[in-house]
Amino acid sequence: MDSRRSLMSATTASLCFLWCICATVVVSNGELQRFIEPAKSDGSVSFITIGDWGRRGFFNQSIVAYQMGRIGEKINLDFVVSTGDNFYDNGLFSENDPNFEESFSNIYTAPSLQKQWYSVLGNHDYRGDAEAQLSPVLREIDSRWTCLRSFIVDAELVEIFFVDTTPFVKEYYTEADGHTYDWRAIPSRNSYVRSLLRDLEASLKRSKATWKIVVGHHAMRSIGHHGDTKELVEELLPIMKETGVDLYMNGHDHCLEHISDEDSPIQFLTSGAGSKAWRGDVDPMTNDPKSVRFFYDGQGFMSARFTHSDAEIVFYDVFGEVLHKWVTSKQLLHSSV
Repeated sequence: MDSRRSLMSATTASLCFLWCICATVVVSNGELQRFIEPAKSDGSVSFITIGDWGRRGFFNQSIVAYQMGRIGEKINLDFVVSTGDNFYDNGLFSENDPNFEESFSNIYTAPSLQKQWYSVLGNHDYRGDAEAQLSPVLREIDSRWTCLRSFIVDAELVEIFFVDTTPFVKEYYTEADGHTYDWRAIPSRNSYVRSLLRDLEASLKRSKATWKIVVGHHAMRSIGHHGDTKELVEELLPIMKETGVDLYMNGHDHCLEHISDEDSPIQFLTSGAGSKAWRGDVDPMTNDPKSVRFFYDGQGFMSARFTHSDAEIVFYDVFGEVLHKWVTSKQLLHSSV
């Protein structure tokens, strides 16, 4: 173990360099870091979205992982999107925390899942060493792992804008409820959020992608345990509406759900059921019942497939059975359930 740690420390600098030149385009004017994922030869892009998962295989995490592998092969998976709360209960304690391999590398072993995993941090991740999950040392352990605070995945016809939502939530600063959050990189909540929103808005306005997706940990609209996140509704949602965002994907609530915005085409998709779910923890009065297209309070995950004209979103349970499917067309502006 000591020799392994020495090796990881010695290679950190070279990993940082290789990571940047091989997978990203870095722009110096404040634009979010960008990762390139070419579309398939048929012009399609497919990925799986999973959230709130890292529990060393317990709470059916391993079973969900198996079904993800099966569906990943079926849809010819390009990459995986993680909506945060990657490691429970309190993130990682360091970049050498065995929980990384015990909850990630040793669980998601299916051949179809040996693709890049693009991850944001959740509130539980901030309760540990948040910097550890961002460290290139983890990529030495498992090259699939890509985690930044905020960044872009450019898949040609689809651009996915990953947003660090935990610093938005004011109660984490004022009502920590006995938890300690790793705010080392965020000395000022207001300036951090303001800068992030400015960079995100600029990137969204520049985007020429057919489909624009924003991914964050916290729900913008939800009838689950946590419900709507007020700060995101007030500060992020207006930018999404102005810049033509199609979908918002999140975790945080340990359920699966699909809610339509009341006054825009935006669809809110929760995939936070990667392990421990909250059976029966639902508040149907949180949002207009007419806008709630689907809710499931068990374990599972979501897949997404995009072409230049169509998008297909599918939710699966812990047995890999289809619970809900939503298809929409850019050309016809028509959707069906």
